[in-house]
Amino acid sequence: MTPFGKKVREHRRAKGLTLKQMAADLGVSAAYFSALEHGHRGRPSSGLVAQIAGYFTLMWDEAEEIKELAALSHPKITVNTAGLNPKATELANLLAENIEQMDVETLDWVIAEVRMRIGSTPDGPTH
Repeated sequence: MTPFGKKVREHRRAKGLTLKQMAADLGVSAAYFSALEHGHRGRPSSGLVAQIAGYFTLMWDEAEEIKELAALSHPKITVNTAGLNPKATELANLLAENIEQMDVETLDWVIAEVRMRIGSTPDGPTH
């Protein structure tokens, strides 16, 4: 499941909506919406993200959060390290080879450490 899928599911369940009902209301198939929620599809279009934010009548900050989560929710990411320090290639490969074995605590630590070192927060860069 992607961060976007998790957040949409939380909103959907809080409203007592089934996946099938929400998909029909948004004019997409239940199969597509299920795949999107579970991270088996690529990022949703910006139009669909805006439609979902409107569907839940999200306030501005919540709508921004869901938009940012959508941008971070590509389940099959490619990392191009060509021309970078060899350590960048090592890191990308290390993550690719081991991410399935990492528990949530480790993932949270890695994310927090990278964000701290690049000056980024969950809401975006701090520069």
